[in-house]
Amino acid sequence: MKVEPTYQKLRGGYYTPKPISDFIAKWAIQSKESIVLEPSCGDGNFLESLVSVYHELGLKSGSEIASNIKGIEYDIEESQKSLHRLKNLGIPQNNNSVLNGDFFSYCKKFLAEGLFFDAIVGNPPFIRYQNFLEEHRTIAFEIMTNAGLKPTRLTNAWVPFLIASSLLLTKNGRLGMVIPAELFQVSYASETRQFLSDYFSKITIVTFKKLVFDDIQQEVVLLLCEKNGKENTGIKVAELNDVEDLVTFNPKDLLSLELKPLDHSKDKWTQYYLTAEEIMMLRNLRKHPKVTVSGDVIDVDVGVVTGLNEYFVLNENEAIDRNLTSYTKRIITRSAHLEGAIMTEADWANNVAKQYSTSLFYPPDLPIEEQSNEVQQYITYGEEIGVNKGYKCRIRKRWFIVPSIWTPDGFILRQVHGYPKIIINEVGATCTDTVHRVRFKDGYNGRFIAAAFVNSLTLAFSEVVGRSYGGGVLTFEPSESENLPLPLIGAEKLDLLEIDKLLRANDVEAVLDITDKVLLIEGLGLTQQETLKLRDIWRKLRDRRINRKKR
Repeated sequence: MKVEPTYQKLRGGYYTPKPISDFIAKWAIQSKESIVLEPSCGDGNFLESLVSVYHELGLKSGSEIASNIKGIEYDIEESQKSLHRLKNLGIPQNNNSVLNGDFFSYCKKFLAEGLFFDAIVGNPPFIRYQNFLEEHRTIAFEIMTNAGLKPTRLTNAWVPFLIASSLLLTKNGRLGMVIPAELFQVSYASETRQFLSDYFSKITIVTFKKLVFDDIQQEVVLLLCEKNGKENTGIKVAELNDVEDLVTFNPKDLLSLELKPLDHSKDKWTQYYLTAEEIMMLRNLRKHPKVTVSGDVIDVDVGVVTGLNEYFVLNENEAIDRNLTSYTKRIITRSAHLEGAIMTEADWANNVAKQYSTSLFYPPDLPIEEQSNEVQQYITYGEEIGVNKGYKCRIRKRWFIVPSIWTPDGFILRQVHGYPKIIINEVGATCTDTVHRVRFKDGYNGRFIAAAFVNSLTLAFSEVVGRSYGGGVLTFEPSESENLPLPLIGAEKLDLLEIDKLLRANDVEAVLDITDKVLLIEGLGLTQQETLKLRDIWRKLRDRRINRKKR
């Protein structure tokens, strides 16, 4: 399989750090009779770890070990390396220990023959839909569909690897995989989360505070799943500092971890970084009859997609120099340009003075020959530099007319470092798609909603609902921004101007002291201790997200 260059370090067992392959092998093999499959074995790193474990269990004969392990590798050169490595370990090569071919084709064959494994381990490749070879993807998606899932064009190859491997396990089988932490968060893995929680009795996730691979900002986790009946069901999470901690962290140490209640739904798994008590607190508060869902009071939509911001968005001097000021509309281009909780005329004047790109090219929706000379000249300039040939421009009736230019009531941050917020739009601006646009629904006062938004309950849930990657930024799709619990009882008592001032001073804790007292203690009836626990939940998840580092 072709693997994306940015993710080469995660290709198959070859690139898996030895502490990881050794740890998973020790955990997965329950006895010297265990039969183990590695579905994407690369040059055999996992296979070597499996051989080592069998030696520790007392198997010395190469032929005995060979009958217990099987690797599959699509790349012929890598499969030959695996065979060579096994030969050096004393494992005979005449028993199909390593098969060259597509795992999904073999999976379909194994299922038809009733061939199952006591453990399946590995590091499945990270391949986006467009790079996933069609003949392999077709079979992979067929396997997923037969398992009751609905793969889409967002489905990455590691997802069907998980599903297909799960289906090949015996009734007491174990699955040990190195996978992206995207499993916790992304929408395309939501069905996978539910499948895993329904299919396995117990799930353990080993995470690392430092990123495993130097050259990518992608967090990975060790996913350990057990089919062992229905006793002691749930999920455990072990958080280590880095990969080297696995050298002294024994699989038996997993037994002492807290077993947390597993939510059999598509909800994101970020919640499992919390304690069982904290998880249940959030689940109960989400169901609280006095808590509103943000989508009940706001509509969130993406910002303007220009096609090329460098052309369509100008600073004031550029607009003046080209005589285009009469053909522009105010626009916000970066979340950093939105201070506090209110975008005021003073803020706008400050942004203009700093020569931020604040002017969206917005000519009349007319043919070019009916435009003014200034507009015609700018359109011609755009064609000279090829702006009209870009996909977003090319599909328009008139390439130079940016669609969906409406003015929102407010803005909500799409990507945040510290915390999300709603900003009231007092300047009649729109925004690019780096920020989301907000409409307040009829009957709801936007200033009350903006003031209430920054509270410990909503911020705690923002860390669970949003998505974060290795860089520590929290990202929200519009649907995620509409799925945040929002306490509003007493919101009319809050002073938005005071909150705005405190946020501009970067004193979010002072804001929470105000909003939590009004909304959580007085409005929902929570105790001071419960309110502080919510704030601790938010801090814990926020700090974990922000503080992850490279190795």
